[in-house]
Amino acid sequence: MPIRDATPADASAIAEIYAHHVLHGTGTFEEEPPPAEELAARIARVQNAGHAWLVVEEAGGILGYGYFNNFHPRSAYRHTAEDSIYVRDDVRGQGVGKALVAELLLRAEAAGFRQMIAVIGDSENVGSIGLHLSLGFRQAGLLKAVGRKFGRWVDVIYMQKALGEGDRSAAA
Repeated sequence: MPIRDATPADASAIAEIYAHHVLHGTGTFEEEPPPAEELAARIARVQNAGHAWLVVEEAGGILGYGYFNNFHPRSAYRHTAEDSIYVRDDVRGQGVGKALVAELLLRAEAAGFRQMIAVIGDSENVGSIGLHLSLGFRQAGLLKAVGRKFGRWVDVIYMQKALGEGDRSAAA
């Protein structure tokens, strides 16, 4: 599956994919789809921080995207990243998301991260939970009813995977 770094020219396709998830899913707690210009700014912020924002492209179309960023801005979290992935609705379940997360794990480890966190909106999001489990993530927590979307309370699942040495050595 061809994976490459996102460019500003991908912002419209990324915005279209994300808009579907914002308007129809609980994997994100945003309720209004951001415009392509905002997505381009987000891509630039992530990449300017030295982190990866990737797309899967096939036949000139973007099938999905994913990125990792710092899990939290405080300095003690500097070795922990958080992944986010979104796949075009018509290609879900075809390995696009798994390919993206696998590449994000490689890139985050190469960048010196020791842990990857997945913050999964909706405890009923079996696709994302299963994808992360298949790549070695384990459930690390459940936050009950912390979001409200589409007139219902939504849980958040935290999943975690050690990268490289993880916590097996004190050296950073």
